[in-house]
Amino acid sequence: MHRIMIVGAGVGGTAILQLLAHSTKWQTVAVVDVREDAPGMVIARKSGIETGNDWHAFLHHTLDMVIDVTGDPSVFKELLATLPKETVLIPGEMAEILVQLLQEKDYYIQKLQSLSRRQQIIFNSIEEGMISINLEGVVTFFNQSAARITDVSIEDAIGQHIDQIMRDSSLTKVIETGITETDQELLLDTGKKIVASCIPMLDESLRQIGALAIFKDVSEVTALAEEITDLKEIKTMLEAIIQSSDDAISVVDEQGRGIVVNPAYTRITGLTPEEIIGKPATADISEGESMHLKVIDTKKPIRGVNMRLGPNKREVIVNVAPIIVKNELKGSVGVIHDVTEMRKLAHELKQAKTIIRSLESKYVFDDIIGTSDEMTLAIEQAKLAAKTPVTVFLRGESGTGKELFAHAIHSESNRHYEKFIRVNCAAIAESLLESELFGYEDGAFTGAKKGGKRGLFEEANGGSIFLDEIGELSLSTQAKLLRVLQEKEIVRVGGIKPISIDVRIIAATNVNLEKALHDHTFREDLYYRLNRMPIYVPALRNRIQDIPQLVDRLLIKLNREYGRNVTSVSPAVFQKLQSYNWPGNVRELENVIGRAMIFMPVNETELHERYLHIPAHNEGASKNSKETLNTHGTLEEKMNDFEKQIIEQALESCQHNKTKAAKMLHISIRNLYYKLEKYGIE
Repeated sequence: MHRIMIVGAGVGGTAILQLLAHSTKWQTVAVVDVREDAPGMVIARKSGIETGNDWHAFLHHTLDMVIDVTGDPSVFKELLATLPKETVLIPGEMAEILVQLLQEKDYYIQKLQSLSRRQQIIFNSIEEGMISINLEGVVTFFNQSAARITDVSIEDAIGQHIDQIMRDSSLTKVIETGITETDQELLLDTGKKIVASCIPMLDESLRQIGALAIFKDVSEVTALAEEITDLKEIKTMLEAIIQSSDDAISVVDEQGRGIVVNPAYTRITGLTPEEIIGKPATADISEGESMHLKVIDTKKPIRGVNMRLGPNKREVIVNVAPIIVKNELKGSVGVIHDVTEMRKLAHELKQAKTIIRSLESKYVFDDIIGTSDEMTLAIEQAKLAAKTPVTVFLRGESGTGKELFAHAIHSESNRHYEKFIRVNCAAIAESLLESELFGYEDGAFTGAKKGGKRGLFEEANGGSIFLDEIGELSLSTQAKLLRVLQEKEIVRVGGIKPISIDVRIIAATNVNLEKALHDHTFREDLYYRLNRMPIYVPALRNRIQDIPQLVDRLLIKLNREYGRNVTSVSPAVFQKLQSYNWPGNVRELENVIGRAMIFMPVNETELHERYLHIPAHNEGASKNSKETLNTHGTLEEKMNDFEKQIIEQALESCQHNKTKAAKMLHISIRNLYYKLEKYGIE
């Protein structure tokens, strides 16, 4: 048995440990993590596996494999240098793939179980009795109707030979001959007379694996026959069904000549009934051989054959089955599927999956990096908020990770299986924002979609909606949002009927709402409604000690995006990063690291200071702030002077291009124009 050590007992390490617990070829001999209470450590101790904080202590074991799921490049580097050559070292990325495969396996198992239960419900709901046997004549399936008709319970029937339940049945004959037996009358031991049809069961390779009997009590058949006496009417109805079917259908007789085609067949192949009926089965084939003739020859169904039909050589997939009446072959029936339509449906399904992914939250609290006191407090508050339905108000500068918190709060809440809608209030034009949020009725305005449109609040019903840059809302939109918070209902634009909704609101802003209250640009009642659970996400300059952890995580992310293998950062880089003021916060840090990696040679694995470019205007502002800052006046006046100074410097560095300046400052262009007007900047 191979021996394994797992380094890192977090989510990934725990999943790997649980995966290996069922293996008969691999034995986990040790689990290592710096945290004694890590979930993998707890499971390992319960399972009698050695645990510890230092992986060096377990090198006395003869290890065949070590799995590093710490996510720390330095740990992997040290393991690689220390472990014997005969010990295989698996990196965290590969372990992450294994975890994903494990999760996908569980998902498909659950999906398969759900499908199996659904099929069982369907089979048990039909009126006809159904019995299947294997090649040895042992009952493998027995539905509730079969139990009712035969007076034998399902538990007693499964595993018994068919002769003990239904003597003289045609099932054993079908096993021997492979030929369908239809409308066979049979007298049961209970005195009931049934009419049964027995058909062979074939696998994908057309090999017989058993037989299936479908039967009804003769009294039920008689009652049905009494209700449907006009055979001509039945024929007319069947023809109408075939003609109205969206599936293309082609039927030939026992000589292989066409007798029925429906309009869907003509639509797909381009061939009229006159060109097919009475003609050989090969008349419609452009490429390939006739499946009708093959089925007539073998008397066995054929499924999933690619062919080209008609003058336009339309690509299709055909399923063809024999028509057997009283053990006599009467012809064959083919159902034709247009590959073009199938591809269109597949494309629509792919688009639907993309939309679904966009409606889901992407991140959890483990994705939020930071151990500083400020960040720890924010995370604890967010976790508390996630367990309650309270409205959450995320405050903080642009680029601090407010949206990351919103994702995590939704993921940890009891709404995590529902939709998560994200709205940037500053990115949608003011004239469209209200209709996007609340929807509109038919004819609400010129150009409105016929029939109206659901708004984002209706789309998020049952889930959560994240309103970023909420300080950019107009007063009229604020009033409607207040109604949502107070009454749990919305009114569409142009509508009068309120629509009840159940939506958890997570709002965020990077502006000073208290000043907006003072300037009467933000409603006081809405402010107090939103501010019930404020969470302040700290700026990066207030948690400089978190930069090493953030850089480690960013290296992993950017390595995947850029195809690089940067595993370490020089001390000089950390010193320079920690001395910078970071006005753009974590977003700016990612840009700086990403730009440095782009300029690095592909073969280098350590990020050096010479590749690092940090904007000089921030450093100059910090150096000269004491000289240029107004030393008189209130705190608010000083802050306004400083903000005006930063905006002027940004405009100057961007040659007075307002769009570029807004991007540099990480604020919306609307917000920038507001500040230019506020401070009288030309």
